[in-house]
Amino acid sequence: MEVYIVIPICVVVLAFFFAGLRVDKEYQRGVIFRLGRLKSCKGPGLYWIVPFFDRRVRVDLRVSIINIDSQEVVTRDSVTVKINAIMYYKITRPERVVVIAHDYEQAIVQIAITSLKNVIGQHTLEEILSDRKAINRAMKANVDVVAGDLGLMVKSIEMKDIDIPVAMQKAMAKEAQAMRERRARIIKADGEYQASLKLKAAAEEIESNPIALELRRIQMVTEVSSDQNTRTLVMPSDFVEIAKTISNGIESGLLGSGIGGTVNKKIQANAQSTQAETSKRDPADKKTPAKKS
Repeated sequence: MEVYIVIPICVVVLAFFFAGLRVDKEYQRGVIFRLGRLKSCKGPGLYWIVPFFDRRVRVDLRVSIINIDSQEVVTRDSVTVKINAIMYYKITRPERVVVIAHDYEQAIVQIAITSLKNVIGQHTLEEILSDRKAINRAMKANVDVVAGDLGLMVKSIEMKDIDIPVAMQKAMAKEAQAMRERRARIIKADGEYQASLKLKAAAEEIESNPIALELRRIQMVTEVSSDQNTRTLVMPSDFVEIAKTISNGIESGLLGSGIGGTVNKKIQANAQSTQAETSKRDPADKKTPAKKS
């Protein structure tokens, strides 16, 4: 008789015991409510709760990713842009997430959207495009203030895409092109200035050593002759100086018996022939009588 009583009791006790066993994974926690009141936070691994009296709410502690849809935001310089972002967060206090926030995911998304609009509105378009890291840090700091009270921790917030109006894109392209042209002109002017300094130094060196000019001429002729095309070069040479020396010698009579004498004879012969032709023409002009009126 006693056996028939003990066995059902043992079965009920074992069923009651196994009914309260719970297992959570390493990245999970169980928030326990006993008769509607917060009791504790258990896990990971195997633990036991009181069946029919305790209720478990399982929470995932892994990093979650939320995509923030494209938002129209007005910058400080009154430019309307569309920005979408991505946010990484994780749960640090499971009991606060369950007790305080009805839908903590929706809450954190709305906080991130509000922070995005507030931070973007405080910066110009140029600052948004050039210093995105600082803006991301500012948004993260604003979201952390509210997320900490909910038991959440924001790992990072990153802006993904920034859509700029077409008219603004054209204006920015023109500005960038103007800046590139400005830099190109400055670089070209600086190169010409440095080249002029080098040419000045080369001219002073050639002036002190005239044979360097002849060597440069020979080098230039060699470079031009390497080309297959036929070209005619007219270039100064020392023959000009030789001719000038001869001319000065003729005028001063230093070369009278040589080249100067021959040149003088030719000049005198040309003068005599010119005088003879003039004398032949004069009598013909004298024989023509003048008509009387």
